[in-house]
Amino acid sequence: MLVSWKWLSRYLDLPMKHEDLALRLSLSGLNHEETTTVDDGSSNGDVVIDLEVTSNRGDCLGHLGVAREIGVLYDLPVNTPSIDLTPSSTDVQSLLQVENQFIEACPRYTARVIEGIKVGPSPDWMAESLAAVGIGVVNNVVDATNYVMLECGQPLHAFDYSKLAGEKIIVRPANKGETIQAIDHRSYALEPAMCVIADAKEANAVAGVMGGAVSEVDEATTNLVVEAAIFTPLSVRRTARKLKLHSPSSYRFERRVDPVGVDWASRRVCQLILESAGGKLASGVIDTAPNIELREPVVLRLSQLERILGISIPREEVERILVTLGCDSKPGTDSYVPPTWRHDLTREADLIEEVARIHGYEEIPEDSPIPVAPSSKRPFDVAMERVRSVMITAGISEAMTPSLVTKQIDALVSPWSERKPLKTETPMLKGARCLRRSLIPSLLEGRGNNWAMASIHADLFEIAHVYLPGETDAALPDEQYTLALVSGQDYLEVKGVIETLCVSMGIADPIRVETVERPGLAKGAALAVHCGERHLGYMGIIDPKVLKTWKLPSPVVAAELSLVKLLEAARLVPQQQSVSVFPSVQRDLNFVVAESVRWSELEQVVRSAVGEELAGVAYRETYRDPKKDGANRKRILLSVELQRHDGTLSGEQADSLIQKVIGACGKELSAVLLS
Repeated sequence: MLVSWKWLSRYLDLPMKHEDLALRLSLSGLNHEETTTVDDGSSNGDVVIDLEVTSNRGDCLGHLGVAREIGVLYDLPVNTPSIDLTPSSTDVQSLLQVENQFIEACPRYTARVIEGIKVGPSPDWMAESLAAVGIGVVNNVVDATNYVMLECGQPLHAFDYSKLAGEKIIVRPANKGETIQAIDHRSYALEPAMCVIADAKEANAVAGVMGGAVSEVDEATTNLVVEAAIFTPLSVRRTARKLKLHSPSSYRFERRVDPVGVDWASRRVCQLILESAGGKLASGVIDTAPNIELREPVVLRLSQLERILGISIPREEVERILVTLGCDSKPGTDSYVPPTWRHDLTREADLIEEVARIHGYEEIPEDSPIPVAPSSKRPFDVAMERVRSVMITAGISEAMTPSLVTKQIDALVSPWSERKPLKTETPMLKGARCLRRSLIPSLLEGRGNNWAMASIHADLFEIAHVYLPGETDAALPDEQYTLALVSGQDYLEVKGVIETLCVSMGIADPIRVETVERPGLAKGAALAVHCGERHLGYMGIIDPKVLKTWKLPSPVVAAELSLVKLLEAARLVPQQQSVSVFPSVQRDLNFVVAESVRWSELEQVVRSAVGEELAGVAYRETYRDPKKDGANRKRILLSVELQRHDGTLSGEQADSLIQKVIGACGKELSAVLLS
């Protein structure tokens, strides 16, 4: 933001040197880039200060906003220009109609009409002011709109009234295939997501970005329509980036403008045009949203201010700072209503920051004691650290992907729900309106991008929310915290990672799986993962058809687990367990079972058969010999460890328990023990 010293002097006295002012502004948040001297050929040149304005301080993108900052820093009164307009007897409603069909992109649109003007050169003082800050001089109408924009930060635009077809303004989305020639005399192709200001025939301006040549003010213009509006930052930013058409107006709209200042800016520019170009102002104003929502008050506790800053500031000084900044104070209370031009003041911490920067950070001693309260990590934080530790130790890298995905990507893999995904009204990313039902598609896309760019087999995991639609249309959706991973490792290795994760979180129940069918997972290779009675999630091999979307080499194993269920089962603090002092007995058993029998099923039967005397059961190996055991049969070798806590287990007792195991396996799984 280029700030003219002469221009600032119209609003307040500047008794300080410009070097001192630049330094003080830097210390309060408006960083000083450089200072230049403008030589106008006389001894009375101008000084221009270049300030870096952060994205949250759109109010300082005008000289009045900077003047307010100087006023509160130096305790100087700021003289806002007074506006005195004498309208004609002609009602603006009889001259112009405004229809807003795109409230999402333009919540408020105002228009005034000036008749009988004469376009010509601007006054010298205005031309000099604009030239000092690098704005080209055009004519007394265009220059007035630029001057007011640089004065208060509200962009404006003037249309040639006679060039508006149907004497009508329509705020609408651009039509498919529509083009516009802007005032830079270049043609731009528009898209339906873009907001345009049109007449009854065609688009006349790209809303918030640039006006069109079709209604441009020229020497023949006699009647004007003066536009002052609010365009949403997201809409303006997308349009400007898509068209590669950035302007001082789009820069300010992207950082939000003062909703109350819209009407002031409209009247102010009308005043300047009438002074320099003559004409008559039609009475009244067309305003599509005259009612402005009031700001909520924010409570600032002096005790919190002292606790955070480490120093005590008198209430009178705190109130002076905030009131001078524009806040409304209720006498006898700690409640303040932020001004409409400060969108960034919404909570107590914001007000504390304002007091600190205006009072001066240099006033806070370096050795000022700040009380520190002891704290501990939440169980949730401890659990997430363990999750990340296990994943990274397994060679899996963490990824962060957007919550919004395209409909096509969302439909590829959806293990949790087959109901239609939730959608946003406005796409936050290009073509992406679906709130993801699974993290797996986004991770596969990340793996695919790595493979396409560097042929890297990227194993990725992510911890984030998925958004599951309700079981019925009336049911509320479920925002589930989830862990997902994709890997090129073997299925058993990925299952081992999940088991290791459960052990690290202190989950005693064994992991078991059952075959299911889920979209995006290969048939016969999709599993539901259970821990005890809890359903943790799903894992399996990605369908090769899905991998073709990103031209990924197969196989790829994926898993997605509910962190909510994991935390329910977790015991993050190790618990004491009694250890038997008596020796254990270990027996190896070799069963012949059907190919369909899983180890988890066999393990569960063994545990149920033995009971408390079981110290452990371990899988050893699987062997297949169709000639000896028959087709679709396999041998599973396992070890059973038996132990008692109240005495030594005898051989007869151990044999009895082993017989229970053999009998239970034979009865429930048709397992045959090899002699």
